[in-house]
Amino acid sequence: MRWMGGRGGGGVEDRRGMGGGTLAGGGIGAIAIALIGYFVFGIDPFTTEQIVSQIGGTGVQEEGKRGTPEDQAGRFVDVVGANINDVWSAKIDGYEPPRVVLYEQGTRTGCGFGQSAMGPFYCPNDETIYLDLGFWRDMETRLGASGADFARAYVIAHEFGHHVQSLTGTTTKVAQAQARARNAAEANRYSVAMELQADCYAGVWARGAAAASNGEVALEAGDLEEGLKTANAIGDDTLQRKSAGQVAPERFTHGTSAQRVEWLKRGYESGDPARCDTFAGF
Repeated sequence: MRWMGGRGGGGVEDRRGMGGGTLAGGGIGAIAIALIGYFVFGIDPFTTEQIVSQIGGTGVQEEGKRGTPEDQAGRFVDVVGANINDVWSAKIDGYEPPRVVLYEQGTRTGCGFGQSAMGPFYCPNDETIYLDLGFWRDMETRLGASGADFARAYVIAHEFGHHVQSLTGTTTKVAQAQARARNAAEANRYSVAMELQADCYAGVWARGAAAASNGEVALEAGDLEEGLKTANAIGDDTLQRKSAGQVAPERFTHGTSAQRVEWLKRGYESGDPARCDTFAGF
């Protein structure tokens, strides 16, 4: 993936090295194990607040250094994030970019205490994407995801997709539908649709990246395949099979490997967010 010549947004808040504190109470090991499987690719925006409230209060949020990080990994996030914002600014009138926070181990958020075991996540309360960059290593070594730049950018773009959902009102509508659900399995169907739409939105960004940057941020030969490899690695069925040896569809929250591959590809091939209607048939 070509990105080194892309412009930086300069709006990343870097809290790495600040510590982040510890969580009160016990049981965090079990929670972390559960979350690393289901949420390594981004926590469901509807359950973020519920989960983090169980493992820590909101407290006082830290303030990190704002700008473009000097290290390559941090600069990658800044450049890719700026390009994603450029793509969505051209597609949504009045688009407002989310904040992006880099942290290590744990940090205070508008949704409570965020921990690296959750993987990357979007908090709708403060419209912020939280990234512990150690998740890249976890995805590659534990889950068999690709280590290619586009595979990593896909994860970031997925979280920006949740921000788009918040701006367009999808987040609120789905939360209301989940509240009316007759059981957890029905509520999870809405969660799956949300996550698959965010995958599709990631594909929409990838399609428009080059045009929005005069070619400075662009996919190269083989990049899409690396992204699809990652989508395949983090499907609910694949993760459940690895962790428990069996698949329980009623507990899916992000979609199967085949679904994640399909919707990422659909977004990329169309480049049109209108083609990302994962809620058809509800």
